[in-house]
Amino acid sequence: MPKKRSGGGVSPVQQAAKFLGVSVLAGAVMAGIALPAAGALGLAAKGSVQGFDDIPSNLQSPQLSQRTTILDNEGGQIATVYSRDRTVVDLKDISPYMQKAIVAIEDSRFYQHGAIDLKGVLRALNQNAQSGGVAQGASTLTQQLVKNYFVEEAGDDPTKVAQATQQTLGRKVRELKYAIQIEEKLGKKKILENYLNITFFGQQAYGVEAASERYFSKHAKDLTLPESALLAGLVQSPTRYDPVNDEAEAKKRRNVVLQRMAEVHDISQAEADRAKNTPLGLKVSEPKNGCITAVRGAGFFCDYVREVFLNDPVFGKSRTDRAKVWNRGGLTIRTTLDPQSQESVQTSVQDHVYKSDEVATAATIVEPGTGRILAMGQSRPYGFGKDETQINLSVDQSMGGGAGYQPGSTFKPIVAAAAIEGGTPPDQEYPSPYEMDYPSPVSTCGKNWVNTENSQVTNENESEHGPYGMKEATAKSVNTYYVQLIGDIGICPVVNMAKKMGVNRADGRALDQAPSIALGTQEMSPLTMASAYATFADRGTYCTPVAIESITQTVGNQKKSLPVPKSACSRAMSQTTADTINTILKGVVEDGTGTQAGLGSRPSAGKTGTTDFRYAAWFVGYTPNMAGAVWVGDPAHKRQMNNITIGGTPYAKVYGGQVPGPIWRDMMTGALSGRPVQDFNLVDIPEGNSDEGDGNDDGDGNDHDHHGRDHGGQDDGGQDDGGLIGGLFGGPDNGGAGGGPNGTTTGTTAGNPSPALPQGGNPGKGGGRNGHGNGGQRG
Repeated sequence: MPKKRSGGGVSPVQQAAKFLGVSVLAGAVMAGIALPAAGALGLAAKGSVQGFDDIPSNLQSPQLSQRTTILDNEGGQIATVYSRDRTVVDLKDISPYMQKAIVAIEDSRFYQHGAIDLKGVLRALNQNAQSGGVAQGASTLTQQLVKNYFVEEAGDDPTKVAQATQQTLGRKVRELKYAIQIEEKLGKKKILENYLNITFFGQQAYGVEAASERYFSKHAKDLTLPESALLAGLVQSPTRYDPVNDEAEAKKRRNVVLQRMAEVHDISQAEADRAKNTPLGLKVSEPKNGCITAVRGAGFFCDYVREVFLNDPVFGKSRTDRAKVWNRGGLTIRTTLDPQSQESVQTSVQDHVYKSDEVATAATIVEPGTGRILAMGQSRPYGFGKDETQINLSVDQSMGGGAGYQPGSTFKPIVAAAAIEGGTPPDQEYPSPYEMDYPSPVSTCGKNWVNTENSQVTNENESEHGPYGMKEATAKSVNTYYVQLIGDIGICPVVNMAKKMGVNRADGRALDQAPSIALGTQEMSPLTMASAYATFADRGTYCTPVAIESITQTVGNQKKSLPVPKSACSRAMSQTTADTINTILKGVVEDGTGTQAGLGSRPSAGKTGTTDFRYAAWFVGYTPNMAGAVWVGDPAHKRQMNNITIGGTPYAKVYGGQVPGPIWRDMMTGALSGRPVQDFNLVDIPEGNSDEGDGNDDGDGNDHDHHGRDHGGQDDGGQDDGGLIGGLFGGPDNGGAGGGPNGTTTGTTAGNPSPALPQGGNPGKGGGRNGHGNGGQRG
């Protein structure tokens, strides 16, 4: 082991070795780079460095990761998201003080030397030899820029970052060769501009613009002398000199920079002294990153935009490719979100359901004919604290949502549309008794469904019995009417109509084919239901929901437009069928179960829904120019909405027309304010010979579309005599499903055993039940 001098420095042998290493390295590079002898000098050893000639000579400046800005449809900012908080600016938009400060402290001979500062190398060698350590570095700004390029390309991969920063001769040689290329290609001013935009200044700030905003809440072009010196001093060690956590250390480092600026004659000594005596003058801005910062409660919509980007092949072949583009940022995403509608949705949601309530609500508005999502909100805010969530209760599981929620009788209009489209007249009557056996057999897209368990279905009240025609049966949400209707037309036309209207299960599974589908037993999301009802509003044309209008990507100083997914519109039913449904559903809000959702003089239509045991309640409705869905329930599917207080109001029982209805009314009123009043194209539906007076509302304005009796299933908490699906399939009900604990299903569909689902559903992700609706569904 070499001996050290008594003074603690390195021995002459060590000094000679260091000098030789640096001289060989610098000499080989300066002598022309292309010396074949580089390999002979031992520089080609594997793990060290390849022959200099073999190093690729086409280093490209990486596209720097920047902030992505998400805008509403009027250009207002919703949120900024970023992997690295950076805003690239031109050199002219950076304070001259900042430019001089960084050069003075990091590379004072920057404008005199080439890519490599040989004087600096020798000076550093001498200083380091005297100190016995690394007291002074010799990398030029250009070399540092190359190193930062490697780090930027490594992204967040710790292995690649380590490789980009490892202290090896091989990395140094590559760095030197690329530094020479960059000097020739870019020139000094562009190198300085790139360096100031790429380097890390601490506190999550990359580049001088982000650093200026973070520490002083101003643009980089407005930085003063002492402020510039502070930021320049951070580059060497952003943690050690962090002014937020250690003002004294930061001030000392700032003053070192000021003194160095005086020594190289960028400023006078008097200017330096005055600046040294000033306080730091921090005006710190907290990092504002991610959808949690979104305005007007649009955090969930912001998150949905991100999911769209990561899931749609239009943005890249694989999810990994798409994630790279997203993390690189520099995107300006103009969305479909309408600020007026979003404000109205969020206000209504918060007015009617408190975030601390036992249940939550989610609401979505879409535009018929375009598929544009205009608003998306929920009562539990986007966040990580108590009564907050990151789960978007409005969307499907694959897009960051839960397992969905059974929509109850809001599904009935889809059955009606399938029937009318197939030739069933809208004045079709059925006896519609209070209680009846499920029809059997019922055709499906495959094997017939057979009521082997002698399951029955009931209406909400014994006073509800027919005969009824379709219009009155829908207004009163008569269950026995709809199971007779689906018994006649079969299940397959309903499944096909649902597909044409974009109706799918939130968990991605195929729709189960049993007659109970008519009563809303399949878990779905509010966005799905709003988009489906928009089909009625647009007279039979379904448009896939879209959230993004345009995207502009910044690459260097250039901006380019990226392709975005477009709404695909297709005819789901004839205009006559849609007009007939509109006429029927207009009656629901005029004198049916949805009167509390009416919009006064503005024509509207819709349908209520409440699931069995009141785990969920819905109102889905529309005008010709907007369609919206409101769901209320426990996302974990544990709390039944009996004897419950919601938004400060106590309820003995919650109905779709009673809680979701007013939420829908208020949100749509605000969203439609100032917009044209449009009417539907109504049709004449002959009145049937229904028994007037039977099945009327009992006067409380509640939604009576509730039903179901279990004649065989049982709940783990005791005998369940309200279970529609338990009655259909038999078998145990282990506490519900979807978001509920230990939910399993052991029933049968179309005579075949349905697969048991995993126990221990995720309460945070769920909302619907795992099974086919065990325990029954109510309107």
